[in-house]
Amino acid sequence: MDMLDFEEGALYFDEPLQAEAKRCLDNAAEEYGEESAEQLLMRAYFLEPEHPMVLVALYRYFYYQHRLEDALMVADRVLKVFAHRLEIPEDWNELNEMEIGGGVLISMTMIRFYMLALKGAGFLELRLGLYESALARLNKVVELDSNDRLGARALIEVVQEALSSDAGPEVAVHG
Repeated sequence: MDMLDFEEGALYFDEPLQAEAKRCLDNAAEEYGEESAEQLLMRAYFLEPEHPMVLVALYRYFYYQHRLEDALMVADRVLKVFAHRLEIPEDWNELNEMEIGGGVLISMTMIRFYMLALKGAGFLELRLGLYESALARLNKVVELDSNDRLGARALIEVVQEALSSDAGPEVAVHG
């Protein structure tokens, strides 16, 4: 499936957001770097636990704070939430072209968002040294993204080269 082959559709930030949750996200952005920012993000999450903007904000916060385990937990939450919305299996290991094709009938932009979250989770696992599971995720992205529009193949090649060299993957997988 070509991940760039889609028509315009609603994007994750087009989905209506409760006013209080939006206020929390806005204030968290203003207070980034302060302890209060995380508290505001968590409040937004409790108000809107499945809203894509909230999940993206949490993911970014944890990622840029170098809290990769927490960012991975959010990426996995995104996969579960969007699997439900797209009516595809919760376990990404079970995905195949037919399942993805069914999801495309619901929303190609949501499928792309889901696939980017799967790739992102794989990248986080690489950074955490979880190479086997990271490669499994990235290989699934490549399997479903026939034209490698999401660029997962390049990550796989870097990791495989690093694993086969003396340098080790920690040298090649920083981002």
